[in-house]
Amino acid sequence: MADKNFGAGAGLILVLSMVTAPVTAAQAPQQTCFSTEAGTPTDSRIDACTTVIDASRLPPVSLAIAHQNRATAYLDKGERDRAISDYDRAIALNPRYANAFNGRGVAYEAKGDNERALQDYSEAIRLDPADANALNGRCWLRAAVGQFISALADCDESLRLRPENSNTLDSRGFVNLRLGRWEQALADADAALKINSQNAWALFERGVAKRRKGEVAAGDADIAASRNLDRSAEAEFRSFGVTP
Repeated sequence: MADKNFGAGAGLILVLSMVTAPVTAAQAPQQTCFSTEAGTPTDSRIDACTTVIDASRLPPVSLAIAHQNRATAYLDKGERDRAISDYDRAIALNPRYANAFNGRGVAYEAKGDNERALQDYSEAIRLDPADANALNGRCWLRAAVGQFISALADCDESLRLRPENSNTLDSRGFVNLRLGRWEQALADADAALKINSQNAWALFERGVAKRRKGEVAAGDADIAASRNLDRSAEAEFRSFGVTP
């Protein structure tokens, strides 16, 4: 599946280095906006980044990161259009900001605009060929639109850069399902689940692959487990024509 953990971590060291102890009242919003802590509350990040953006005291590259981080927080809340607006602004401030293109690709994909998403993933990869997240996102969407050979190349490169990633392994499993390669799809799903046993996408893929191999009961058990974890996995696969 396309990464849900694309985040705003890349490029934060530059801005964080501007904040030195002790933290003043003016610096506190910067720390929250630019925090790399996974537990930073979404609404707190949005409020802090809004304060930073409205103050307009940072150079353009740093303001671009603030917009990127707020966009990511909006996307976490399902506010896709507001996220895209912030990604647009981040890119306007820093046209070479690969992470913002990747984030906007995720937002467009969430809206069902696969063509725009593919364009943004491709631009992120052009700017940063080592962007494993963007490569994974493009792999998934290329598989969805039938570009199987290029999809496999993207997944393989993403896994070379970031070897044991459950999301990318299930993306490659999706490609193999679309190609009718049941053994390869099963192997990818198994590998993804060894890394993250709660990966509903990999469970569904494994279930489908098992059913295609004639292991109907085992396949049904995996599909049921996938549904219990996250029904949106099956809904997404069905939208691409992959059914039990």
